[in-house]
Amino acid sequence: MALETTKWDAADYLDSPETIAAYIEAALEDGDPALITITLGSVARAKGMSEIAKKTGVTREGLYKALSADGDPKLTTFLSVIKSLGLRLSVKPANEADAKSDAA
Repeated sequence: MALETTKWDAADYLDSPETIAAYIEAALEDGDPALITITLGSVARAKGMSEIAKKTGVTREGLYKALSADGDPKLTTFLSVIKSLGLRLSVKPANEADAKSDAA
């Protein structure tokens, strides 16, 4: 008997600003550019790609392409999407994050 599965889409679970921020933060901490791109695409789909496109000034099709698995968004696109989501980026010294994880 074959195992039945259903398609899972992270966008279906990104329903609060806190969840979205934590999801993007985890991808940034991982550091894989492809994962960050896919994560941002999932968030944009959850919030409405057309709405994000309007806010960023990038076409909907352009956003889909840039934020796809094969996409490589420009930094300006990345920052525009982050801003359109009502988020902001911050940077911490790497040793600060290491000290917190060592204390746990």
